[in-house]
Amino acid sequence: MVPEHTELCWVFNNVTGFGDLERMTQFKDKSASQPENINVGLFDYPVLQAADILLYKAQLVPVGQDQLQHIELARRIGRSFNHRWGKVFPECEALMTNLPKLLGLDGKQKMSKSLGNHIPLSVFGNDKALRKLLGRAVTDEKRVNREDPGNPDDCNVFSMHKTVSSDEDLAWVREGCTTAGIGCVDCKGRLADNLNKHFEGYVERRAELVAHPERVKEILHAGAAKARGMAQKTMDEVRAKLGLWR
Repeated sequence: MVPEHTELCWVFNNVTGFGDLERMTQFKDKSASQPENINVGLFDYPVLQAADILLYKAQLVPVGQDQLQHIELARRIGRSFNHRWGKVFPECEALMTNLPKLLGLDGKQKMSKSLGNHIPLSVFGNDKALRKLLGRAVTDEKRVNREDPGNPDDCNVFSMHKTVSSDEDLAWVREGCTTAGIGCVDCKGRLADNLNKHFEGYVERRAELVAHPERVKEILHAGAAKARGMAQKTMDEVRAKLGLWR
């Protein structure tokens, strides 16, 4: 719906080094996990991501810690274009929250749908399913038995608490965990309560949109029209710098 993304990606391909893309951690990790399908799209995706960002001249990009390398690449790509053809793009920077990296339910790798260790948004509104899912979450390995004290800072469930729980609940978890006053089941139960409360508005909004799918299409088309107006303006600047006119 906004073809300028792929057009700018192709322009950026011409100022991006093969070695830069080859060094991308995400590419190396995914290549190792899917050796039978190391395709050009996977290799070139960071350039498309740079186009997604710079097409709208974004200066601050909300990302997790795992995307810092890609944001740095986008900054270098924009800088390279500006150096060769004249200033068009700002040098974007990452904007992270106070929890820039959240591990998945396995407590080892980042929370990811492709890794199957995530909490899907579709589970909210189904309390039983949410609690069952959280039951799989890995906690502090030192807490082998209920009476064993633990360290919340070594527990990924506590990290999840930091995203939605109050200071009082965080203090309750820390005190209970370090003294074995509460068990991991208690900790996960309180997390489920707070997640449910946090996503109440989302559940209501999702139900409303599911009941009116035509509204979703209207929103998508309106958003695409607004985005394309901005994208076309940027690409007009790019083509002028390159000496291309339509």
